Amino acid sequence: EVIRDLPADLPAAIFAVLHLGAGKSALPEILTRAGSLPVGHPVHGEPIRRGRIYTAPPDYHLLVSNGRLLLERGAKENGHRPAIDVLFRSAAQAYGPRVVGVVLTGNLDDGTAGLLAIKRLGGVAVVQDPDEADYSGMPQSAIENVEVDHVVRLTGVAPLLVQLTHEAVAQAPKPAEVSPLPKEPAMGAQGNRGEGSSGVAEELLGDSGEDLGVPSGFTCPDCGGGLWETQDGALIRFRCHTGHAYSPETLVSDQAEGVDDALWAALRALQENASLARRMAGRMHDRGLVQAETRYLERAFEAERYAQTLRGILLVPEPAKVVEADADIAETAHVANIAERR
Repeated sequence: EVIRDLPADLPAAIFAVLHLGAGKSALPEILTRAGSLPVGHPVHGEPIRRGRIYTAPPDYHLLVSNGRLLLERGAKENGHRPAIDVLFRSAAQAYGPRVVGVVLTGNLDDGTAGLLAIKRLGGVAVVQDPDEADYSGMPQSAIENVEVDHVVRLTGVAPLLVQLTHEAVAQAPKPAEVSPLPKEPAMGAQGNRGEGSSGVAEELLGDSGEDLGVPSGFTCPDCGGGLWETQDGALIRFRCHTGHAYSPETLVSDQAEGVDDALWAALRALQENASLARRMAGRMHDRGLVQAETRYLERAFEAERYAQTLRGILLVPEPAKVVEADADIAETAHVANIAERR
């Protein structure tokens, strides 16, 4: 909808990040059909041109720096590569008040920290109205943590962008007026400094752990390393030495997923342990070794008891889903009751 309403002579370049897997993306073809602007995945080092839409390719962070587009396979941020925060931070550092950051529908809160960087360096923050978003998490998080300039419905995004591209750009804030950005690399990887690197990491991130913040006591869900905590205004961020970065919401979500995986792994291990113990008990029985058979059977019973308890935990529906199901049942019964009376 947004791309459809943008004019072919738009005097700006647009960079888009959609959370993608590592496979092939059809996003350029979809957006090309939708509007009048050319769309494509950029090539590393490609110069930025007005009137074009550049979409982040799968499994690569998209950055802008010194009039060029950079692709980096840095560490994931908020569980994603490409990540929105990486693009927003690089754009803010490269172009300051000439940047307009737009956060649309999405779960959790990727984009909030990057939008905060855009605002701090003089740019404009635009957020889709959470009440009409398919998934309100990202827009709502941005509104709660950033002084957003515009909250608009989807149909209002394109006209607003056109209007902003024709307005005079405010002067960039003086260094003394800008609070420093959190010490984290723009490309999302501390050590990614190969050929074509944006070089922003060296400016924002030192080599000592102290530069990453304070130890949080938590571990990184991606690599198992220690997470360091930084605070950017009211916004808390976590980052490990490898470069993986998390907002609190994403960290809680990833930890919960890790717990779920661990519980299923534990259930599998208990079932295998019980099966092996029963097999060994059968062999001891065939050899007439009663005590050994009893010992293995006790182990099997114990593993099966633990497995049954664990299975009960894993198969219980989430409370919210139970409440929704109860509400649906009640509503269905209510409608049926009305129909019967009629």
